[in-house]
Amino acid sequence: MSENTESSESVRSAESAGAKAATDAATDTHPRGAAAAAADTVRLPEPQVREFEARHIGGGLALLLGLLGLALGVGAVIGGAALHADHRGGAAATVLIVAGVLVGLTSLIAMSGLQMVAPGQARVIQLFGRYRGTIRTDGLRYVNPLTNSSKISTRVRNHETPVLKVNDAYGNPIELAAVVVWRVEDTAQAMFEVDDFLEFVATQTEAAVRHIAIEYPYDAHDEGGLSLRGNAEEITEKLAVELAARVEAAGVHIIESRFTHLAYAPEIASAMLQRQQAGAVVAARRQIVEGAVGMVEQALARITEHDIVELDEERKAAMVSNLMVVLCGDRAPQPVVNTGTLYQ
Repeated sequence: MSENTESSESVRSAESAGAKAATDAATDTHPRGAAAAAADTVRLPEPQVREFEARHIGGGLALLLGLLGLALGVGAVIGGAALHADHRGGAAATVLIVAGVLVGLTSLIAMSGLQMVAPGQARVIQLFGRYRGTIRTDGLRYVNPLTNSSKISTRVRNHETPVLKVNDAYGNPIELAAVVVWRVEDTAQAMFEVDDFLEFVATQTEAAVRHIAIEYPYDAHDEGGLSLRGNAEEITEKLAVELAARVEAAGVHIIESRFTHLAYAPEIASAMLQRQQAGAVVAARRQIVEGAVGMVEQALARITEHDIVELDEERKAAMVSNLMVVLCGDRAPQPVVNTGTLYQ
């Protein structure tokens, strides 16, 4: 009875902990936390097979012995045929022919175990359907002739996604494409864990790009937020992390990932261009005003420091107004010469 009570309490505590974790992941609104939570949700089955080295030897000696056995078999058949043609030693000729045929067939079967492995290529060995290892050593190798092998490339590859149209975090339609540099790290997983690892990488790359695109805006409205255009390095790092988690089951190693195309969709491109231009104008005006204020402040300080002329508050205000108009105006000002006194 006490054991049942303890097990019930442990189940309830586990359920409450799981509910709390799910609530925390759902209420995490920070982009970095959201991306981490999204990457954690990629749960693929544990691989059932791992790569290990197959038993093999150098193929040069095996090729030589196979050719020698084939030559002996052919010679025995020819000798037996000659004896049979001379009507001498009929039984011996028959035995010699049969032995020659058996030796030749055995040599041919044995030579089927020769495997040629090119640089940047591996051979996955199977014996009656079971995985028996991988050969990565290039050159002529020899394995059990009853096995069969499959070629798989371990070279570095590129995959470029087509231009995808998705909505960013603000709901704006954007177009983006990415290129992924990858290679096969575990040949056993690539061959047996997924149906087609090339198609698997292509599909998971597109899924990761779409997921990253909807997590972040094209342009962040606030200064502290991440955006696809303004924080390309950080976003591509997150893309590489998520993509590595997605293709890990296929034994694929992601070397690098980059966005190759990023733009607003044509239907809103003109409107967003006007917004970007307005933002650039506001930023330029802000910088001009900051510089003008500094120059006016410096001018007033120099006039006061060198005691060039005494100005009351009204004249200082007029001077500041004139200087700000001159420094912040779009067009060159037209000067007006004062031929009277300072106060006329």
